Amino acid sequence: LTFGRVARSIQTHYLDIINFFERRATNAAAESFNAKIKAFRAQFRGVGDMPFFIFRLYKLTA
Repeated sequence: LTFGRVARSIQTHYLDIINFFERRATNAAAESFNAKIKAFRAQFRGVGDMPFFIFRLYKLTA
């Protein structure tokens, strides 16, 4: 059961795995960016002024 889950995960992501070994390319920058956005959103739960939120997000990530 557990091995089947691992095998399916490898089948699903095999192109990314091969890409890493061929080019040493990862999506770490994108993951870091997503983590920053999630942390920022957690600080301002229930934002009513969406344009201002987007402005602040832009300033945070610029």
